[in-house]
Amino acid sequence: MNIVREIVNDIIVITINRPEVRNAIDRPTAEELTEAFKNFDADDNLKVAILTGADGNFCAGADLLAIAEDGHRKNKLNPNMKDDAPLGPTRMLLSKPVIAAISGYAVAGGLELACWCDIRMADSTAKFGVFCRRFGVPLIDGGTQRLPRLIGLSRALDLVITGREINAEEAYQFGLVNYLVKGDIKKEALALAQNIASFPQNCLRSDRICVYKGFNMPLLDAMEMEFAQGTDVIRSGETLEGARKFAATKGKKLP
Repeated sequence: MNIVREIVNDIIVITINRPEVRNAIDRPTAEELTEAFKNFDADDNLKVAILTGADGNFCAGADLLAIAEDGHRKNKLNPNMKDDAPLGPTRMLLSKPVIAAISGYAVAGGLELACWCDIRMADSTAKFGVFCRRFGVPLIDGGTQRLPRLIGLSRALDLVITGREINAEEAYQFGLVNYLVKGDIKKEALALAQNIASFPQNCLRSDRICVYKGFNMPLLDAMEMEFAQGTDVIRSGETLEGARKFAATKGKKLP
C-alpha cells in the first residue's frame, strides 16, 4: 500500500508508505494522495488530517528512480491548475486543516508537500532542503511560491539557490516549522489535531479560508471578504451558541 489511512475519532492520519525510497512519490502514490485528501475534505465526520511518512522519513520528493526509468510518461505534467499536481494534492485548497508530522527527510517535493500543509511539526531527526537542486529537478508543486510566503524572500532564496540542508532547529527559527517535538511525533500531532477538532468548526474553517484567500488581496478587499465570511458564521448560530456557553461558564471551562 503506497498510502495508509488511519482514522482516530474525527481525525485521519495519512501516511506515505514507501520507506524503501524514503517515501518518494511516484505517479500511483500521487494519485492515491489526491484521492485520500479529496475524501477527507468531503467527509463530514472528519475534522483534521495529519500527513506523515512511514519508518522515520516524511517524504524525499518525486521518485527520481521512476522518472529515470520511465521518463515523464507516468508523471503527470498538467499545467491546468484545476487538475491534480505532479505530487498529487498540492494544487488543492481544502476546507479543513492539515498538519504535517515530520521526521527524517522532508526535501525537494517533500518540502513542497510540507509547505502545502497548514501547520508543520517536526522532531529532532527532521531535515529540510531543496535537494532537487543537485539533479536539475525544478520545484513545480508550489515550492517557489509557498516557501517565501512562509519564511520570507531572503531565506527562501538561500534554500532554493543553494539546495543546502537545514535541521529542525533552524527550520523552526526560520518559521518553517511551527512546533518542535521532543517525543513521539505522531502522538504530538494527534494531540494538536484533537485540540483543533474540539473547536466550533464553522468559525474555524471560515477564519482559516479567509487567511488563504485574503493573503494577496488589497487590504480593503480582504477585509470586506473577511466581514462577509464572518457574518455568515454569525448567522449560522454558532457564535450565539458560543456566547451562551461562555456566559454559562463565565469562560472558566473554555480552553
